[in-house]
Amino acid sequence: MSTPILSTKLYIPSPRSRAVLRPRLIERLNEGLRLQRKLTTISASAGSGKTTLLSQWIKDSRLPVAWLSLEEGDREPARFLAYLVAALQTVGVDIAEGIISKLQAPSPLPLSVEAIVTAMLNHIATMGNRFILVLDDYHVIDSKPIDSVLGFLIEHMPPQMHVVIASRQDPNLPLARLRARDQLTEVRTSDLRFTSAETSEFLRRSMGLDLSAEDAALLESRTEGWIAGLQLAALSMQGQQDAATFIRSFGGKHRDVLDYLVEEVLQQQPEGIQDFLLNTSILDRLCGPLCEYILRSEDRDAPKNTISGQETLEYLERVNLFIVPLDKERRWYRYHHLFSDALRQRLIRTGASAAGGERDVSELHRRASEWHERQALLLEAFQHAIAAQDVDRAARLIEGEGIPLIFRGAIGPVLHWLDSLPKEEMDARPALHVMHASAMLMVGQMTGIEPKLQAAEIYLQAAEDDYTRDLIGHIASIRATLAVSKHQPETIMAESRRALEFLSPHNLPVRTATIWTLGYAYQLQGERAAAGKAYREAVTISQKIGHMMINMMATLGLGMIQEAENQLYAAAETYRRVLDLAGDPPLPAACEAHLGLARICSEWNDLDAAEQHGQQALHLAGQFEHIDRGVACEVFLARLKLSRGAVSEAAAMLDEADHFARQHHFTHQLLHIAEAQVLALLQQGNASSALQLAQKFELKLSLARVLLAQGDTAAALVMLEQLRTDMEVKEWVDEQLRVMVLQALALQAHGEKLKAAQIAADVLGMGEPGGFIRLFIDEGEPMRQLISAAAESKSKQKLFREAVSKPKQKLLKEAIKKPMHDYLGRLLHAFDVEGLESSVASVFVPGFVQPAESLIEPLSRRELEVLRLIADGLSNRQISERLFVALSTVKGHNRMIFDKLQATRRTEAVARARELGLL
Repeated sequence: MSTPILSTKLYIPSPRSRAVLRPRLIERLNEGLRLQRKLTTISASAGSGKTTLLSQWIKDSRLPVAWLSLEEGDREPARFLAYLVAALQTVGVDIAEGIISKLQAPSPLPLSVEAIVTAMLNHIATMGNRFILVLDDYHVIDSKPIDSVLGFLIEHMPPQMHVVIASRQDPNLPLARLRARDQLTEVRTSDLRFTSAETSEFLRRSMGLDLSAEDAALLESRTEGWIAGLQLAALSMQGQQDAATFIRSFGGKHRDVLDYLVEEVLQQQPEGIQDFLLNTSILDRLCGPLCEYILRSEDRDAPKNTISGQETLEYLERVNLFIVPLDKERRWYRYHHLFSDALRQRLIRTGASAAGGERDVSELHRRASEWHERQALLLEAFQHAIAAQDVDRAARLIEGEGIPLIFRGAIGPVLHWLDSLPKEEMDARPALHVMHASAMLMVGQMTGIEPKLQAAEIYLQAAEDDYTRDLIGHIASIRATLAVSKHQPETIMAESRRALEFLSPHNLPVRTATIWTLGYAYQLQGERAAAGKAYREAVTISQKIGHMMINMMATLGLGMIQEAENQLYAAAETYRRVLDLAGDPPLPAACEAHLGLARICSEWNDLDAAEQHGQQALHLAGQFEHIDRGVACEVFLARLKLSRGAVSEAAAMLDEADHFARQHHFTHQLLHIAEAQVLALLQQGNASSALQLAQKFELKLSLARVLLAQGDTAAALVMLEQLRTDMEVKEWVDEQLRVMVLQALALQAHGEKLKAAQIAADVLGMGEPGGFIRLFIDEGEPMRQLISAAAESKSKQKLFREAVSKPKQKLLKEAIKKPMHDYLGRLLHAFDVEGLESSVASVFVPGFVQPAESLIEPLSRRELEVLRLIADGLSNRQISERLFVALSTVKGHNRMIFDKLQATRRTEAVARARELGLL
């Protein structure tokens, strides 16, 4: 053997000066030395950084290292042992000249291999110092005799020696036995993958690229932390103006990545494995039976395919060939994303192949679709049918064997495919027009739905079979849902009944959707019991058949009914269940659940959470086309500003909402806008304009509020008495509660304090189970006085029993389970937190004077609440836990409190607050 070749094989690579240090992996390698384990294996795919990691580790190691880089020509045992001896000599292992000469002899070894290795081990045992033997690229050997030699050496080697093997696959050694004895340290592909932080450091230090954290994380995701991929991407980015766009497009189709993976990975495999990799690259997930099905030959004269799909997948994992197991049982796998991209690109260029001849790529997809359909994996079957350009098959699979795919949550891929189909393909299959309209409806694309339905009807006129009747029923159901978005109960009823008349009895998905639309019509008409019954029926059926969309919408309807029945805790739980059903990212319809939670959080006086949900609702509502949910969100957020005292901002928002609603004919929202505008006008002291607005829209409760603010308590009481009777007859307990709150205030202002106290007690009994807070404190000081009187009254329990009718006894018992004084205490505390800020209703009751402000910039309600807890001696963390907010939020409140009170520490702030009468 020549010296130059030997010196190259024994050369220890130096780490790059700007290479990224990987302390977590260095520590794992050091751990193997500390625990005196015999073997360390670094087993990972090509380009994973095995050699770089070893060179970094060795650079800082205090132990001498014998390094041997292996090549395919080293498979001969004598040659391997000769190189091994040469490597050991570099760290001072004194091998007898006789052994060396025998290894270098041209004739076969005169001594047994075990005898030679034993002699080597005896020399090593006499050494005083420890050392490391590194065998790099061991996978190229693929020799059972050498595996036996190395296995014997590891089994019998003295403690002075530690062996490290770097390979693209696990060496054929007794690893399980070594692992069981804790004599093995393993570093695998998953360990070598760069994290986002390591990716950022590598790009900055090694490649001179200063990417944002978001771009670095995206590149790490695209490459799955594969260092060779990262380096190729970084080289390609040199000089790029728009790194983010490049990263989003980077993949296995990129020329440098494709060349590397083809040359270094694919072409190094046997021809049968190459064919397997290329033909199965069309699959997002692989399992043995699926691979066998798409690779089988239909040519009876062709040799029978004896390749085991499962065995091949296990082999690919064993040799670290860019494959990732997806379950613990090792049944399902996927290829590394870049590798998959590269294989698919190569497949397109070269075509598919199999035993028996060439096969079109579309045929592979068709077979994959068949296999997935047989396994009831209909979405995957549909996607492969699309890839095979088999329109008939894809159209059939959309139907989903009774449950269309869009109702199972697969809206995106179905809608994308339907959008891409030529008009002639759609016209030839009217059912696709109907499915397209249904999918558009589910994602809020409202404007294009009716043309799709009309296009389908043109091609359905001539036919009168059961299939056609069912499609006509489906069209009617979609039109009923469109009417839901416009709050048109008569149209909803008419189209829903037409749908039920034409739909097949077996078409449970669409019939269930129609039951839900009927429920909403009942709700709009005020028939809440009928609405609740319809919603419950729709939920039951949709859960049974797996209709995700209607399960979500009907559950949402139940939440609205619960909220209307003052069951706020149950409603909040229902709305949260809707958000779970809506997925991530959520469907636009989830805006209604967020809006419901916003209303409830506001009522519970958690205004921060209410605003968060309100903003999320507004964001999702923006994804709808031409429906009024955005306006509904704006009205809620404006009312929230009224609660916070930002009257001018609220009024401006309401004016904008009113203009937008009129411009787009959202007449259903005009009443809600007007109700909020009346409150804003009263807070601005403009009772005359408030009166005109309430009369114009016939807002009876708002009109009573205006009359009360004007001092006409008698007229207000007459109107409120009639309203209360109407609400009791309809059993609208939410409206009844609001009427009674105002009625109690009117009686108090009218001088009938006993009646006021009785109604106040009744209202408190009705409000306690739902945790109503804002309903009371928005009414200001007069309501605080009523509640204080109730708290002091020893006869309040008697008043409750007398005031609450027998049907309400269950409600009363529930209230008594949690002592009423706890609820009254929370209410009074909420009033205290309001402090000196203006309230919505204090201007509504004659004779009430708002206290003068003592600070240039008053403390907000939340700041007053934090201040009181500071005065009670609570720490910042205790305050955050008490108020259910983040610690950083509490600290932010502290800064604002100190600034407004001109204090620098807690004790000063509390003292200043006491001087001002805030505590």
